Amino acid sequence: MENETAVTSFIMLAYTQMEKLRYLSFFIFLMLYVMILAVSLFLIVVIYINKTLHEPMYFHVCNLALNGIFGSTGLLPAVLVHLLSHTYEISLSCCLTQVFCLHTYATIEFTILAVMGYDRYVAICFPLHYHRIMTFSRICKLIAFSWIYPCTIFLMYFSLTLRLKFCGRLIQKVYCVNFELAKIACFGRSMINIAGLASIIFFILPQLFTILFSYVKILRICLQSSKESQLKALQTCAPHLLSVTIYSVGSFFEIVQSRFNMSHMPSGTRIFMSLYFILFPPLLNPVIYGLTLQSIRSRLFSTFRKRKLAPSPKQVVQK
Repeated sequence: MENETAVTSFIMLAYTQMEKLRYLSFFIFLMLYVMILAVSLFLIVVIYINKTLHEPMYFHVCNLALNGIFGSTGLLPAVLVHLLSHTYEISLSCCLTQVFCLHTYATIEFTILAVMGYDRYVAICFPLHYHRIMTFSRICKLIAFSWIYPCTIFLMYFSLTLRLKFCGRLIQKVYCVNFELAKIACFGRSMINIAGLASIIFFILPQLFTILFSYVKILRICLQSSKESQLKALQTCAPHLLSVTIYSVGSFFEIVQSRFNMSHMPSGTRIFMSLYFILFPPLLNPVIYGLTLQSIRSRLFSTFRKRKLAPSPKQVVQK
């Protein structure tokens, strides 16, 4: 019983494999965090200040960017601190907070992508009724649902983790996740694993079904349409499909390197696979939507053009 109550912190072993490149890694992660914040906030501001972009799709894009900021903030500041420390230690409370942030980020991301898939389905299959269906009230409900539903479901699962007592302190990753904590628990591992598998039904299947249903319907409409309509539908759906692909690849990497023995792979590869899902979607999503959606791209260019052509205060005085 003494061992069960003695563990109040954990050692993140993956950082020991980054010691030789500690400062280079710190610089890279710092730049990535700054870039994620910059591109996400910039996209949100551009959509906010341009009233012509106050459309359902762009509200969802902002929601996706906000979740990217939330997820990266739940991880990267802690990574930066650990890279400069020599103990690679994290307290139990901070570890549990990180578990909550990263798991909810992951499920919120997939839920937002499912909501965006439904939005594309309505836009392409019911174009004349799009604004009647996607009212401001419904958009607010969908955005609230994309945050409340994942958090509520995960809290029920997370309540089991909070009851665990730990007989080990070593975590084989650069961050805390539920599966790693279950590995070093004194008891209740099977219960956590069963609950984890059951929670996948609520975390993945409804969102996956929504995305598949939406694109099956969209594909059916496209097959009955002209080539011009098909091209327009492809341009409309391409950013969303790309975001879903990037996130799915990252999730696959995380599942593979967490659940299977990957000791034969270089440590750098394993760390990259574990970090992909939390680094690249928040970094790439704003770029994808900022560059591929013509309405946002044209607004970005017009904003820069106006600032470039705006007269300086000195020129105004001279006139």
